[in-house]
Amino acid sequence: MTIVHIGDIKMFSIELRNLIFQVITSWQVIAVTLAVLLYVFLINYVIKARRRYKKTPAQKKAKKSKAAADDAEVDDSDLGLEE
Repeated sequence: MTIVHIGDIKMFSIELRNLIFQVITSWQVIAVTLAVLLYVFLINYVIKARRRYKKTPAQKKAKKSKAAADDAEVDDSDLGLEE
């Protein structure tokens, strides 16, 4: 059975805190964090830009009326049936 003294626990917590601080402030962690943030901001910018350049309702209505006019021009007299 191992006896743990209170001083050992304090030393362990201080060492753990220092280790975590060193890991968080390492250049690799900082670089990856900045890269992820840049990526997230870029994705949000693209999403906002796409929303901004969506077609207006008037353009959609004009496109629908043009499609309806094209459908109306279909010749219904010849259905492919012989009389």
